[in-house]
Amino acid sequence: MTMNATIDAAPAPGPDAVSQRLTFVLAAACGMVAANIYYAQPLIAPISAALGLSHAAAGLIVTMTQVGYGTGLLFIVPLGDLVENRTLICTVITLGAAALLAAAFATHALPFLIAALFIGLGSVAVQIIIPYAAHLAPEAIRGRVVGNVSTGLMLGIMLARPVSSLVTAALSWHAVFFCSAALMIVLAIVLRLTLPKRKPVARMHYGELLLSMPHLVRTTPLLRRRALYQAGLFGAFTLFWTVVPLQLASQFGFAQSGIALFALAGVSGVFAAPIAGRLADRGHSRIATIASMLFVTLGFLVTHVGGAGSMLNLACLVVAAIAIDFGVQGNVVLGFRAIFVLGHEHRSRLNGLYMATFFAAGAAGSALGTWAFAQGGWTLASAIGLALPIASLVYAATE
Repeated sequence: MTMNATIDAAPAPGPDAVSQRLTFVLAAACGMVAANIYYAQPLIAPISAALGLSHAAAGLIVTMTQVGYGTGLLFIVPLGDLVENRTLICTVITLGAAALLAAAFATHALPFLIAALFIGLGSVAVQIIIPYAAHLAPEAIRGRVVGNVSTGLMLGIMLARPVSSLVTAALSWHAVFFCSAALMIVLAIVLRLTLPKRKPVARMHYGELLLSMPHLVRTTPLLRRRALYQAGLFGAFTLFWTVVPLQLASQFGFAQSGIALFALAGVSGVFAAPIAGRLADRGHSRIATIASMLFVTLGFLVTHVGGAGSMLNLACLVVAAIAIDFGVQGNVVLGFRAIFVLGHEHRSRLNGLYMATFFAAGAAGSALGTWAFAQGGWTLASAIGLALPIASLVYAATE
């Protein structure tokens, strides 16, 4: 693919529209951009101390990024149905690079928090790339391509926390943002030179594009169903990964480096994405969806095996991390595959709505998890985590 190649928003691309090389580039881009959302999560303590934020306000370091990301899902991602995709992807990544650079130079709370908001906005490039990959892929292998690209996304999410912890330990938290800003600048240049253009066929104004989104929700029951399936699983996922560091520190005495190593266990969940994509291509989406929900359910159940603080219980927490990540990552790809066949002309809007729904559930799961852990420890937090995939299973039974 050269920078002069152009792919129109056609419903049936050729079998060579997306090569293995291009799939790898898109997957790597997804991972590098998605990581920007999560770098700050394990760094709340050193960043808040350096910026003079109180303990009560320290949560804003993560919250502002989440607010920016959620806003971008609803107001930037839909532009993929209206604006030439390569230009849009590179522009949004460049915005993220500028925000990361601002965060790296920040010495006071307000500039950093504003930068964090724009880091979230710049990170929604991931959710423009995924439907872009679906546009390039022919129907027969669309699930596989989306699954492979999503593997990069999941790797970025899971590796961001341990990487930022280790870089901060070796250098400083400023170095995390400096390095990521440089990476985003290089990435934008590479994508500009590598990606084919894609011109959407939609002929509407931006306001009309946004006003069409509530109509898509009302008239697309499959979108609602897949979004709610993933909402239950992703809410459980964020609850687990918010609370388990607290459990590791309180019950097992883990320091930051130990928690970072534990987080690597979840990386194995990335193998679920390509497997789920292939199952969807072969028509096995329903059974794969149920299996994904059962993985998450069993993951929370197994955390109660062994006495508190025992090696057996720690091993079961590792098993739980793998199972929960496997189920969540598999199900998100099944959702992508399902909604992307509904029409090439509104894939970006469908993706924005899909992601915004379960991202909101994820934010709620994280907040609920910290409250539950403070009130009733792991017992209460894991009970809520268990209820979420069970709710998804009950809803799936009505399909």
